[in-house]
Amino acid sequence: MRIIIIYIAWYFSVTVILSHESHMKLHLATALLALSLSPLAMAADEIAITIKDHKFTPSEVRVPADQKVKLVIENQDSTPEEFESKELKREKIIAPRSKVAIWIGPLKPGKYPFFGEFNQATAQGVVIAE
Repeated sequence: MRIIIIYIAWYFSVTVILSHESHMKLHLATALLALSLSPLAMAADEIAITIKDHKFTPSEVRVPADQKVKLVIENQDSTPEEFESKELKREKIIAPRSKVAIWIGPLKPGKYPFFGEFNQATAQGVVIAE
């Protein structure tokens, strides 16, 4: 996404020949467009996971390999849960009815299981880096 925005800005600033005033307005419009689209690019690196009835939803999470990704985990249960993964080297207690953010990666392509320490029989999941 960021590459496209940079290309759009480069394309307009290099190929469009306008009066100085029009050229400045075009640069301003391009900059505003880039700023308005940048949250979309960042949102792609954030993945929501919900804990409900002692289960992770989705239980299978696909992430881009070789990039940092933010997992936002919301515990909708009335009891705490602990997100744990030996492969991801992450461990975090999530209070009832709360959210936490956990950064993972960059990961090599592969599968990285995670589980809920307090409900291991039902709270299972896997991160798949592709």
